[in-house]
Amino acid sequence: MNQNLLEKSLKNNKLRYAEYYGMMETYDELFNKSNEGKNFKNLMGTITSTDNILLAYRNIKRNNGSTTQGIDGITIKNIEKLSQAELIEKVQKRFNFYNPRKVRRVEIPKPNGKTRPLGIPSIWDRIAQQCILQVLEPICEAKFNKHSYGFRPLRSTDNAIADCMYRINKSHMQYVVDIDIQGFFDEVNHVKLMRQIWTLGIRDKQLLVIIRKMLKAPIVLPDGSIQFPTKGTPQGGILSPLLSNICLNEFDWWIARQWEERECSELVPQFNSKGTRHKSHDYRKLRSSTTLKEVYIVRYADDCAPRKCA
Repeated sequence: MNQNLLEKSLKNNKLRYAEYYGMMETYDELFNKSNEGKNFKNLMGTITSTDNILLAYRNIKRNNGSTTQGIDGITIKNIEKLSQAELIEKVQKRFNFYNPRKVRRVEIPKPNGKTRPLGIPSIWDRIAQQCILQVLEPICEAKFNKHSYGFRPLRSTDNAIADCMYRINKSHMQYVVDIDIQGFFDEVNHVKLMRQIWTLGIRDKQLLVIIRKMLKAPIVLPDGSIQFPTKGTPQGGILSPLLSNICLNEFDWWIARQWEERECSELVPQFNSKGTRHKSHDYRKLRSSTTLKEVYIVRYADDCAPRKCA
């Protein structure tokens, strides 16, 4: 199956599962409150609710990685033997006294001959992260920039390409700069990330402590040695993609405010006798109020393509 079609199919399945477990209304409410600028101080009740846990289990179970062992050797096959009540009780107890197990590090070969480090949490920690993801995602979605496409629901590489083409044609861009942030996941500053989460309105202190513990989970390297991370978020963690988008969200909005947001807020459209808008006037107006080049951004995960005029 085409990769983009596969992505869309998986995302559509997530929506259907959320509707089945009756969580869509809750997630929509979180999105709307976040969009209104509300803060969230009591999220753990939703995270540890029966329906949210069952939905998290369903989402993890359908993931191909569910059969991959963490450091404890347990996979989804072991958890399948539990009754629904036992599953819910175990997850809720883990959240009450949460301490993540060690993360198993493996090296995945890359096409260029190098390797990419992948951190594999225990299956119980993956379920816990999925419970958190399902609640945080709608809150963050309301605050993310529209030109960010990676690891987001109902968005794909096709959307990112279409955005690039639209801006190139509309603004007559002459240059496209392809940027990849080297070692991004390994360099995320924990203190700054926690501050960014707080800024998005996520103020549940118990939840913030749990996320901090997840970031600090010891990593068992292939040679058996143990690493205690002071920065970074492991690729392979369920929460890592969302945390990476939170980390880069300020960057997205900073780029947008240099030109695009000002383009919308500062300009008073002027038209000629034929009713056609004077684009040259718009450009001169913006250029007179900034020394920066005209630039726009489309970001997919830690890859981005700023487009600019000469």
